[in-house]
Amino acid sequence: MQMRMEALLQQRPELRMKLAPQIIQSIEILQLPALELQQRLKQELLENPVLEMAETPVLEEEQEEEPVPEPAQEERAKSDLEFERLREIEDIVREYGSQTYRRVVDPTETDRKYEAMQNTAARPISLQDYLFDQYTLLDTPLDLDEAAQNIIYNINDDGYLLAQDPEHPEDALPEIVESMEGRATIEQAQRALEIIQRLDPPGVGARSLAECLLLQMRHDHDHTLARELITHHLDDLSANRIPKIAKDTGHTLDEVKDAIAFISHLNPRPGTAFSAEVSPYVVPDIVVELVDGHYEVRLEDDRMPRVYINSTYSRLLREEGTGEAARDYIRKKIQAARWLIESIEQRRNTLYKIARAIVDIQRPFLERGLAHLVPLKMQTIAQTTGVHVSTVCRAIADKYMQTPTGIFPLRFFFTGGTRTTDGRIQSRKSVKDIVRRVIEAEDKRNPLSDDEIAARLQAQGLDIARRTVTKYRKALGIPSTRQRRAY
Repeated sequence: MQMRMEALLQQRPELRMKLAPQIIQSIEILQLPALELQQRLKQELLENPVLEMAETPVLEEEQEEEPVPEPAQEERAKSDLEFERLREIEDIVREYGSQTYRRVVDPTETDRKYEAMQNTAARPISLQDYLFDQYTLLDTPLDLDEAAQNIIYNINDDGYLLAQDPEHPEDALPEIVESMEGRATIEQAQRALEIIQRLDPPGVGARSLAECLLLQMRHDHDHTLARELITHHLDDLSANRIPKIAKDTGHTLDEVKDAIAFISHLNPRPGTAFSAEVSPYVVPDIVVELVDGHYEVRLEDDRMPRVYINSTYSRLLREEGTGEAARDYIRKKIQAARWLIESIEQRRNTLYKIARAIVDIQRPFLERGLAHLVPLKMQTIAQTTGVHVSTVCRAIADKYMQTPTGIFPLRFFFTGGTRTTDGRIQSRKSVKDIVRRVIEAEDKRNPLSDDEIAARLQAQGLDIARRTVTKYRKALGIPSTRQRRAY
């Protein structure tokens, strides 16, 4: 039996959902926070010649309704000549590539790239570079240089020289020597490490927490008890077993507490001051102000470039002398500009409606603080504003609101809740705040257990389980009952 194989062309009807380019652009513009939208507009101004920037908003409808005065014949000829020159340049770039055309730079023109570099914040120096700069200034033996460099660049951002297996920190140095494939001995690496551990910041290059703290006490000969606690009782310290430490060391509770107070001033993470992460610069998209007892909402877009369509290109479309290729080019650019302007205006309207709805619902929080934060879902805002819930999700992404009580991400105002005994729903953030305040008010000599905290919350009308209290306490970074006890 033979099988026949052949290629056939067949048509079949099929329905697909496909987003139009204009909708895709609207979604992208809606998601952009203020700073990124500014950059997007500046890029569009560079790429689309029909877009112009104005100090005040200019609407395209207003431009078309107002009669445009006929320019003088000489000005018209100059405008046409500039447009033809633009087309010629684009043709050259398209045909020969960007390397064949170089813009003639006016000698009086400021170098924009240089200005941007001058106004850009320098990247902070890393801990490793800081250590290497110190090491190069020392008069050290040349045979230690390669080992020292390998050690420095194996120190993590916290300042520790860690082994691959955290259970065996003593293996860190042998692992580095092994990776150097005979270019340094363990003795050379040990000498190099001793030099590095004398560099700034104190405690750097340690292989364990105990070594880090002891390095910071290198020149301190007065606190012998603190040194003993670090060497032999670090686990008891972390578990707050102070009576046991006093019994084992033969010292009084007050002497042990004084030693602990000294240890608490040492830095367990000496490298954090040189973190390579740059704190983000937050620009609020929305500002809320209390005016005559009413919360006013406004969009913080005063620094946003105002763009409009240059009427010269609309006039060129209507002129008979404009070629068909030029007309197509202008039409596409004008259409792209209109889509952009409409997307920006739609973003403003959507963002304002959502912010207004959030402020109206969260007025108790704005007036009385975190304990009165109202549980809120995106679906509620979507129903209030008449937009889809996915639009709400995109609109609040990476955006901030400045209120009289501080600056908050928009997502902060959306939280689930816990039902009270009288049927009300308390937001999870406000419940966490209540847990925090209960713990702050406890007797530190007899701290509350999680069961006791849950009982107190239930007495206040909050139906909350012990395991939920434990989860909230850990989320707040509050230690356990034993660790909170003061002796």
